[in-house]
Amino acid sequence: MTRVMPKGSNIPLAAVDAVRAVLRWRVAPGGPDVDVVALLLGPQGRVRGDEDFVFYNQPRHPTGRVRHRSKTRRGEDVTDTLDIDLAQLPPEIERVVVGGAAEGGHFGQLTGLCVLLYDIARGPDAEPLARFDITDATSVGALLCGEIYRRSGGWKFRAIGQGYASGLVGLATDFGVTVDDPPTTPTAPEPPAQTTAPAQPTTPTPATTPPTAPAPESGPTAPALPPAPAVPPSRGYGYPQPLSAPPLPTHQPLLPEPPDFALPLQGPQFLRTS
Repeated sequence: MTRVMPKGSNIPLAAVDAVRAVLRWRVAPGGPDVDVVALLLGPQGRVRGDEDFVFYNQPRHPTGRVRHRSKTRRGEDVTDTLDIDLAQLPPEIERVVVGGAAEGGHFGQLTGLCVLLYDIARGPDAEPLARFDITDATSVGALLCGEIYRRSGGWKFRAIGQGYASGLVGLATDFGVTVDDPPTTPTAPEPPAQTTAPAQPTTPTPATTPPTAPAPESGPTAPALPPAPAVPPSRGYGYPQPLSAPPLPTHQPLLPEPPDFALPLQGPQFLRTS
C-alpha cells in the first residue's frame, strides 16, 4: 500500500536495500522540461567532491550505487528516475538528497508534480512505497524534493519540497558542489585611458639677494686674502675656452683670409620641386 506523505513528514525504509526515486509531472504547453538530480552528502551535510553530484551530465556515481536513468513519457505524464543502492553506499554517505531542475521555465507552470519512491526488489509493477505531491511549487527553477537519510542503523525518507529561486546552480552550490562560471563572450579591449603628463619638477629660483655671511666670532682677526682674479666670460657654444687666455700681441700678423668657396649641391632632396 502506498503511503501518501504530507510536506515535512518521514517514513522508515525498513528491510529496503535499494530504492527507485521517480520525479513525475504532467506536460504543459509552454512549460519547462524537468530533470531529477541526486547529491550524496557526508557527515557535514555537504558533498565530498563534485563526483557526489549525479545529474544528466554525470549520470553515474563513481561507486555505481546511484544512477540516473533515461527519461520516459506515458501519455501526458513524464518521469525522470534515480536508482539508489542503499545497502552498498559507502558508510560516510549519510544523506542522499533528491532534487529537480526546471529548464525553460519554472515549477509553478507544472501540474501533477510528485515524488514516487519504489522498492526495486518488488519489481517494476509494484506499487510505490510512498508518494509526495508537491502542490505549492512557485516560480522557482529548482526543488529540493526530499531526502533519504540514515537513522538508527537504517534509512528513512523525508518529504521536503523546498524551492530554489537561483535554480540548479543555487541548489548544487548550497551543498558544496563547485559550479563553473558560464563562458563569457570576449570583448575588444578598451583603449587606454588618456593620462595627463606628469608635471615637470620645478627648478627652484635662486634668491636675488645673496645670503648674508655670518658675523665673525670674537678672537684674533684673520689676515685678509688677496682678491681672486677675474674670470672672463666663456662662450655659450663650442668647446670650453681657456679661463684666462692671454691677449694676442698687436704686432703679430693675423692669419690670411681663407679663399672663397661654395659647397656643391647635395642632391635632389634639397631641391624645390614646385
